[in-house]
Amino acid sequence: MVSAAATLPHGDVALTEREADPDRELAERFRSGERGAFDQLVKRHQQGMYRLVRRYVQSDADAADVCQQAFVRAFKGLATFRGAASVRSWIYRIGINCALSWLRDHKREQPAEIAEDALVEDHASPARIAGGEDAARLRTAIAKLPPKQKLVLELRVFDDLAFKEVAELAECSENTAKVNFHYAVKRLRELLGSEDA
Repeated sequence: MVSAAATLPHGDVALTEREADPDRELAERFRSGERGAFDQLVKRHQQGMYRLVRRYVQSDADAADVCQQAFVRAFKGLATFRGAASVRSWIYRIGINCALSWLRDHKREQPAEIAEDALVEDHASPARIAGGEDAARLRTAIAKLPPKQKLVLELRVFDDLAFKEVAELAECSENTAKVNFHYAVKRLRELLGSEDA
């Protein structure tokens, strides 16, 4: 009988594919013709996708449209999903690409102020932000970061993703993601500290 998990040389147990990516089974069921499996994927990831897209797209309605577009692309592309990344990372990458395309297509429009609730969520996370002036200062400082640092910081802090997933979404190595995060935090401290002076 074959064990569900392989043992690594140092006695650690490797995660099975299902444990490493809980969405993989749904993706496989969808590819086998079960359309309801995709609905379950959407239910699992629609809030996270919306929060991710909303940080790029300035209005709630536009963010909802971009999310819908991203899920339509995921629906069409899931049959050819290779599994090199987790399903969540793959779906989020589609969302990021759709948001960036939307920004490129609408760059002449004036951006509106980001709503405070777009940066925080109701449940506990590393992204608890104080209200009022502190949140506005933080949003302004984050907007000044270079794009890659901004993306890595937001994925790590606001979406609470592991560096491995951050690296997949930012299309860089895990080490590069950690370096970008380090420099983003350092730059934020400088920006926020200089405003206090």
